Amino acid sequence: MGKKYMKVRAQVADTVRPTVAGAERHRGWHLARTLAARITTPLLPDDYLRLVNPLWSARELRGRVLEVRRETEDAATLVIKPGWGFDFDYAPGQYIGIGLLVDGRWRWRSYSLTSSPVTAGTEADGRTITIGVKAMPEGFLSSHLVGGVRPGTVVRLAAPQGNFILPDPAPPQMLFLTAGSGITPVLSMLRTLARRGQLDDGADVVHLHSAPSSGETMFGAELAALTEAHSGYRLSLRETRVAGRLDLAGPAALDAAVPDWRQRETWACGPQAMLDDAERLWSAAGIDDRLHLERFAVTRAAPAGVGGTVTFARSGRSVTVDGATSLMEAGEGVGVQMPFGCRMGICQSCVVGLVEGHVRDLRTGAEHDPGTRIQTCVSAPSGDCVLDI
Repeated sequence: MGKKYMKVRAQVADTVRPTVAGAERHRGWHLARTLAARITTPLLPDDYLRLVNPLWSARELRGRVLEVRRETEDAATLVIKPGWGFDFDYAPGQYIGIGLLVDGRWRWRSYSLTSSPVTAGTEADGRTITIGVKAMPEGFLSSHLVGGVRPGTVVRLAAPQGNFILPDPAPPQMLFLTAGSGITPVLSMLRTLARRGQLDDGADVVHLHSAPSSGETMFGAELAALTEAHSGYRLSLRETRVAGRLDLAGPAALDAAVPDWRQRETWACGPQAMLDDAERLWSAAGIDDRLHLERFAVTRAAPAGVGGTVTFARSGRSVTVDGATSLMEAGEGVGVQMPFGCRMGICQSCVVGLVEGHVRDLRTGAEHDPGTRIQTCVSAPSGDCVLDI
């Protein structure tokens, strides 16, 4: 068995390890950590770094939860201090991945950053990021983050991602269309606009937000304060328990609320049905290029597949999982150090060689054959398979 894998490794490229965030901007530190990796083998630099500071890592981004601040009964803001390598120059509206160790297993989800990017200064010490989390009935991790995670908990982070962003400079006329937890990416945009002075005289920003009631509005007090403090920001809060949902099936409701909506650059985030209606409405008006959408749901192909036994050739470990469990989750579950980056199938940092068997892309359902390189974060076993890691 060992000889077989040695032969395959000559044909399949080595596992691609993710580029360490911040390496280009901190070459001295990166070089020191690279040398440490060689000196401390077979142990990893992380084994030593975490003894000094648990936020230092040579292979992943980490952060410490400083505070869990309730916004409503079922929503909270998490204040997180990122460790070495986090880039604070993210774009307003982007999201990050956050991984939390629960019952011996790393669970990952992505949440919008609600904080405004910080680019001033040279040291990250003392700087924080915030995310807004709403506990969902079907969301194990979201409920745990809102009601169970303790300050001081160290989490894993994925670098900021996403194209739902605020440009700089901002357009002269803007419309934000949000509902429920869809306020989270837009809050980062609003905080950034306020910091830049782009919500004051001369600005023209209209915000239609829907929530069940004023008491269940995430960041309701802050939105009200922005309205009072900035003449260029107009908020219209719709309480859906009383007024019902904003009807976007046709233009009538929007014409009444914002007569010049067709001339505005629009950012919309909220329930799937609202976004689908908005997409059709803007398309019918011939201005779909002025509409920017953020959809929280990630669509996976169905059915999930048959699953199988995943063997990690170099690590000498194997595990049997179902067809809905990603290869990355499978590996981490048995202690294999899987390369990763965004964990969403975007950055290609998790790519490894498929030695034997077949795997299935969870997004498209496409099958991958032996001898190819596959993304472990968005692939699941389609029968027994062997990975070159």
